[in-house]
Amino acid sequence: MPQIARFYVRNTAIGFLWAAIFTGLLFYFNIGNLWHLVTHSDIGVLATFLMVFFNGIVFSGVQNGLAIFAMAEKDDDDDRGLPDYTADPLPVAVGRR
Repeated sequence: MPQIARFYVRNTAIGFLWAAIFTGLLFYFNIGNLWHLVTHSDIGVLATFLMVFFNGIVFSGVQNGLAIFAMAEKDDDDDRGLPDYTADPLPVAVGRR
């Protein structure tokens, strides 16, 4: 498998793992009475799957973005991103009215 595909699959799996943990914490702390809604509904399993799935899409996108940003090389310049030019003063002709 190409390295870029491994990178994407690995970080997507990490994002879905975070989504499962997040959903579990939502249920554990009973945020918005979700635990009661899921356990007392006949489609609670589907609701749980959809929460993990849709949160997984978001979290995997964030995880991929963070992993890409973490690959950036450290810039050793002290110019803080400013260009290396200086403005030379130019004479300007000012007309009178």
